[in-house]
Amino acid sequence: MRMEPIKTIEWIADQPKRLVPGMIRLVDQTRLPGELILMETRDLRQVWTAIKTLQVRGAPAIGIAAALGVVVAVQDSRAATGAALATEVEQAADYLATSRPTAVNLFWALDRMRLRARADSRRAPADLKARLIEEALAILKEDLAMCRAIGRHGAGLLKDGQTVLTHCNAGGLATSQFGTALAPIYMAQEQGKHIRVYADETRPLLQGARLTAWELMRAGIDVTLICDNMAAQVMKAGRIDLVMVGADRIAANGDSANKIGTYGVAVLAHAHRIPFYVLAPSSTFDLKLTTGDAIPIEERGAEEITCGFGKRTAPEHVKVYAPAFDVTSARLITAIICERGILKPPFGKAIKKAVDRRL
Repeated sequence: MRMEPIKTIEWIADQPKRLVPGMIRLVDQTRLPGELILMETRDLRQVWTAIKTLQVRGAPAIGIAAALGVVVAVQDSRAATGAALATEVEQAADYLATSRPTAVNLFWALDRMRLRARADSRRAPADLKARLIEEALAILKEDLAMCRAIGRHGAGLLKDGQTVLTHCNAGGLATSQFGTALAPIYMAQEQGKHIRVYADETRPLLQGARLTAWELMRAGIDVTLICDNMAAQVMKAGRIDLVMVGADRIAANGDSANKIGTYGVAVLAHAHRIPFYVLAPSSTFDLKLTTGDAIPIEERGAEEITCGFGKRTAPEHVKVYAPAFDVTSARLITAIICERGILKPPFGKAIKKAVDRRL
């Protein structure tokens, strides 16, 4: 049975006719699939922790959470001037920027909040607070529109009866609601196409097993879960028609950072001559980085591998290397799909054009 999409993150105002003060409400993704828990907070530190601990995750959703986090940080401020309040915005943004290093949407959203505060720093504090929540909600609204546009462009690549392999979670849970890599699948479903999905479990935190499989089943999509190391066999058996994955940061040349394991899937797809698509909003492009070699890769704590979900599965004191992301070379990517359309290699000019149109 198909169920209504969940709002991954939203703003709940205290009063119907005023946007501030209010609180952030988000799905605690560390509790899925066992429980659907909505976390509510007005605390900046809790927002930082939610991003750091993956209660909210996925590059677009992280950006939205950070923007709203700036609002909760200053909504009760007693700053006497807009300039003083703008300084508090800068401090809150700087703090939130330390939560996770790879997803560029986090820094993009925080920069927008900084720019709004600077532009309106001569306003009265109450007016500036209103402008800040309007900016944060604009980021959320734009994400909804971008994801649906990505879905429309990507759905044109899907034929009735095809099967998609995806890695990690780039669905509604990773955005405000609709998703990036899963958006074409949802759109194809709306168009009456029957699309099957193979979902990698995505070690070590199992975002594919816990989140992607859960949300696709909830949406009535035919989904099959596999271990990460089964992808090669599934491709060899001819079960996969194309691969669709998300991205946390895309360099100017098209090199794309995504959840660890994505690079391996891209290599396998290339070996089996299967199209490999990266889907992300244009806010994920980082033109300051010439290639993916410059993308900062977050490393997670060893316990996520040695004691996954509270159970020790490795010897104590064993050395652990735990990168959370890897970078897929542009040469392995068939196309990048953003809200502006389908970008084909060589990606440099196409990405620049897409970013310029965004600006």
